Amino acid sequence: MSFSSFNFHPRIADSIKRLGFDTPTPIQEQGIGPVLEGKDLMGLAETGTGKTAAFVLPLSQRLMDGPRGRIRALVLAPTRELAQQTHEVLNIVGKDTKLRSVTIYGGVGYEPQIRKLKSGVEFVVACPGRLLDLVERGDADLRHVEVVVLDEADRMLDMGFLPDIRRILKLLPARRQTLLFTATMPRDIERLARDFMHKPVAVHVGQRGPVGGITHELYPVAPHLKASLLVELLRRNETGPVLVFTRTKHAATRLAERLQRNGFRASCLQGDMSQSKRQAAMDAFRAGKIDILVATDIAARGIDVPDISHVVNYDMPDTVDAYTHRVGRTARASRTGNAINIATRDDIDVVNGVESLLNARLECLRVEGFDYDAPMTRDAAPRRPMERSGAPRRERPRRRPGVRSAV
Repeated sequence: MSFSSFNFHPRIADSIKRLGFDTPTPIQEQGIGPVLEGKDLMGLAETGTGKTAAFVLPLSQRLMDGPRGRIRALVLAPTRELAQQTHEVLNIVGKDTKLRSVTIYGGVGYEPQIRKLKSGVEFVVACPGRLLDLVERGDADLRHVEVVVLDEADRMLDMGFLPDIRRILKLLPARRQTLLFTATMPRDIERLARDFMHKPVAVHVGQRGPVGGITHELYPVAPHLKASLLVELLRRNETGPVLVFTRTKHAATRLAERLQRNGFRASCLQGDMSQSKRQAAMDAFRAGKIDILVATDIAARGIDVPDISHVVNYDMPDTVDAYTHRVGRTARASRTGNAINIATRDDIDVVNGVESLLNARLECLRVEGFDYDAPMTRDAAPRRPMERSGAPRRERPRRRPGVRSAV
């Protein structure tokens, strides 16, 4: 199947070429048609499957006809990074369609966003909290919205946006098109769909769990040796761009500084940074000016760098769904990638969950020559020490492969 089968307007076809798209991904192949027909759509698809273009392209085609200068399409996103990513695609398409868009999110001043809204836009890509602020101030008029998109709906629920989302949906015209995209389908998402969607077309792409093409590696270690082990792994492995996940903002900053001291071109991305610094870090990562980006889950949502070779779980995620989201940043567009998991004894439960998800045991790997018995130093995080786990050589531990026997 090709994009030509959708009979896009020549201007949209030009945008598809400039976006570098060749053939539709499965979510685009199954979702674009119903969106063009004005139907509600519930798309269940993992991160990195092309969901953004699945709604940007058909909605741009639909909105080319009709009034300009008022908000006709609203896209709700969980983070400013994801909002900015969608905005970038809309800007590319907008060069051909002359449809205008604005991003609305917190952490920056109100006035630039208000000026852009007053200048007249057709697309608004917004984080729920700031959008409600602007609505309450009388600076955002949602009375003419024809379509609303809930992007990464499960993540918005995880971040506590469900009440805000419901408030926003109640403010919109009753006669509208609603598109919902999610990687998982918790009960709250199902209830949201029942309450606010009309006979949605369901599109389910792929399977629960990480995309194929990813090699999953497990490195058990004591908590105070995690940073040293990561440095050793990065030195010994030939990598492309590397995305490292930490659990907290402080850990992201501290680890990035540690990597810089060890000669790596690294930066961090976390919620306490100003928007300009976050954008600068993302731009440098995309341009290859830095090789390693250390990020928290929330800050990393929306990172779209197609050639990430390794995702490192420096801190293991709290849930299996979060694991799927994280490692989905590699092996995009039919590429291959590596997921490196640095685990401690406290991570046994989530490792068990990942093994169930993959339907495979994760072999505990060891790095030949690494001192797994090194004592805690001042540079190490002040966490509870744990017993010996091993030394950098890939070998199977004597007991069953799994984090239990190695930590």
